[in-house]
Amino acid sequence: MELDVTIGTESLSVDIENPYKFDVRAGTASILKFGTENGEDLSKLQIDTLISKMIKGVAGCEHGCPSDAKGPVSKGFGKFKMEYIDGGIISAGHVLESGQTLTLKLFPGF
Repeated sequence: MELDVTIGTESLSVDIENPYKFDVRAGTASILKFGTENGEDLSKLQIDTLISKMIKGVAGCEHGCPSDAKGPVSKGFGKFKMEYIDGGIISAGHVLESGQTLTLKLFPGF
């Protein structure tokens, strides 16, 4: 599984080798650092909870999608615009105060 994070034109890839044992804190820390490096404070966006919900929705898609990939999308998450993309991909986008868009896109690992 792979999480692609973009702010404007800059991107960060977070490899999620095992979605059932992913260190959400470490993943969130790298995303927050990426935000800071790009002049954005992402600390109030609850990235950790968002990632957990996205992983839970996508994990298991290799046995027939969507595992529950549409669940997080239908429920939404805070100020993020959630979208289900064919193949079990979940996208979450949010326009930051600077006007740039933060996008997290989770790809199943099959």
